[in-house]
Amino acid sequence: MSPEKMITMANQIATFFATQPGEDQAQRVADHLNDFWEPRMRAQLAAHLETGGEGLDPLVVQAASLLRVPSDG
Repeated sequence: MSPEKMITMANQIATFFATQPGEDQAQRVADHLNDFWEPRMRAQLAAHLETGGEGLDPLVVQAASLLRVPSDG
């Protein structure tokens, strides 16, 4: 998927969970990404975050440490 599409999708998820009550929005973003994004999408997001995460909502950046990212092998 293009980086722009991935950023848009991740930011849409963050925007949704940012409006939900509670203090665990970053956990909810990570849970959603872990549950519904396939491993290669999570790997692409993690790679983008490693290079600075340009364009990502701060809530996605907060959720990064909670992502399940597949190992290279």
